[in-house]
Amino acid sequence: MNPLRIGLFTDTFLPDQNGIVTSVCLLSDELRALGHQVDVVAPRFPEHLDRRPDVRRVASVRYPLLPTYRLAWPGRRSFEQRYDLIHTHTPLTLGLAGARLARKWGVPHVATYHTHLEAYTHYVPGMTQLNRAVHFMPKVVGRLYGEADAVITPTAGTLDTLRQAGITDAVVIPTSIDPAVLEAAPPIASPWPPGTRRLLTVGRLAREKRFDLVLDTLADLPGAHLVILGEGPERTHLEDHAQRLGVAEHVTFVGVRPWTEIGAYYRLAELFVFASDTETQGLVLQEAQLMGVPVVAVGARGTLTGVQSGYSGYLTAPGDVPELVRRARELLESPEQYARFSRQAREFGGRTTPAGVARQVLAVYARTLGLPPESPDDPRADGLSAPAEAAGRPRNNPVYGR
Repeated sequence: MNPLRIGLFTDTFLPDQNGIVTSVCLLSDELRALGHQVDVVAPRFPEHLDRRPDVRRVASVRYPLLPTYRLAWPGRRSFEQRYDLIHTHTPLTLGLAGARLARKWGVPHVATYHTHLEAYTHYVPGMTQLNRAVHFMPKVVGRLYGEADAVITPTAGTLDTLRQAGITDAVVIPTSIDPAVLEAAPPIASPWPPGTRRLLTVGRLAREKRFDLVLDTLADLPGAHLVILGEGPERTHLEDHAQRLGVAEHVTFVGVRPWTEIGAYYRLAELFVFASDTETQGLVLQEAQLMGVPVVAVGARGTLTGVQSGYSGYLTAPGDVPELVRRARELLESPEQYARFSRQAREFGGRTTPAGVARQVLAVYARTLGLPPESPDDPRADGLSAPAEAAGRPRNNPVYGR
C-alpha cells in the first residue's frame, strides 16, 4: 500500500485521558511508523502545549455540563489539509465535520464506535427522557454510523448495539495497550497505607461508571484500602458516599495522572475492582491485566471480552455487590490462587499488540479504498475479527462464574 494521508477526527484528545485518547494515540503512532501521514484532528485546549507532531487543533469552546471538556467549533478554514481517508472516532462536532468532509471530497469515511451512547444521554438536558419515550438513540446511532463506508467497534459485545441501530457489517478490532509505556512508569510513593490490601480502580468519575458500587464493595472488605485514579463530575458525590458508608479513611482520591505514570499505580496494586456496565472496551481492565493485576469487574458489553472470567479475574452480574465482595475475598485470601491469576492476567492482557491492531485497521482502509489487503489480519466480512471469534465468547451475554 502506498503511503496514505489519513485524518483521525476525535472530539476528545490530550490533555484528556480516556480510552479513546489511548486508542487514537497508539493508532497514529503505528500508522506513522508504517510510513503513512497522519493528522489527529482534535479540539484546542487553550493552556495545553502539544508535544506530539501529529496533532492539528481546531477552535473550541468550554462545554458547560462538563467543565473539563472542550467542544470543537470548527470554522470555514479549519480544514485546509486534504486526506485520502477520514477515520472518525467520536460522533460530536469533529466527528460530524469529518463525515461531512469525506462526502465533500469524495474520500472513504471509516468510523469507530467507541462509546455506548445511550449511557451518556444524561449529559444533554432532556435527552434521557426523550430516549426512554421514543428510543431515540438507536436512530441517532443508525444515522451517524449508517452512512460510513466502514464501521469498526472494539469488542464483540457492542455488535448487538450496532445491529439494533441497523449497522450489520461492523468489524471488531480490539483496542491495544502499549505495555512498554506502563512498564516504564517511574516509581511513586505508595498511596496505600502500610499493611492494607491494595485495591485500585481507574476511570472518569462519572455516574455511568458506577464507582459508588466499588465503594460499596470496599465497605465489606476489612483491611482493604482503595485508590481511585481519575477525576470527574461525580467526585463530590463519591466522597459523600464514602462518608456515609464509613470508609472515607480507607479511600484515596488521587485525581488525574499522566498516562506515563499510571503504570506505577498498577505495579503497586493487588486487585483491580471495576463496576461499570456501560463499557464498549474497558481499556483500564487491559492495563491492569498487562501489569499482572487480577480483575474483579461487572460483566456487561465490552467487559465481557475484556476479562477471561475464572482465568485472569472474575466477572459478576451488574449491580451484584455481594458477588464482587466474594470474588475479591477469594483472590485476596488465597496466595496460591492469587499468584496463578496474576500470571494469567499478564498473559491474557498481552494478547493484542498495537502493531497488530494497526494492520487490521489498514486492512479496513484498503477495502474502503478498493485496494487488495496486504495483511493476513484482514477482518472477516461477517463483522468478527479472527481474535474475537476465536475467543469463543458470546456477544453481550453474561459469562459470570465461568
